[in-house]
Amino acid sequence: MLRRKKPRVVITFHTTTAAMQTEGLFRKLEQPGRLIPVPREITAGCGLAWSAPPDHKKTLVELLAQEKIAIEDVYELVI
Repeated sequence: MLRRKKPRVVITFHTTTAAMQTEGLFRKLEQPGRLIPVPREITAGCGLAWSAPPDHKKTLVELLAQEKIAIEDVYELVI
């Protein structure tokens, strides 16, 4: 069964460590999303990205900044 494509915010990281820190933080704070392989449309340093509903973009980016977790970039894609 094919998954339906839908809008997502995708946050990429320079390192796997930052991706794993993000997963731990967002799980602890019960934020939506999950780690995914970086989509083909994007290139990233570590190959992992956080994917979440686009309406959570501002909150997620602010939380990462507060925790000083470095991100590479933030995209809005249909995946």
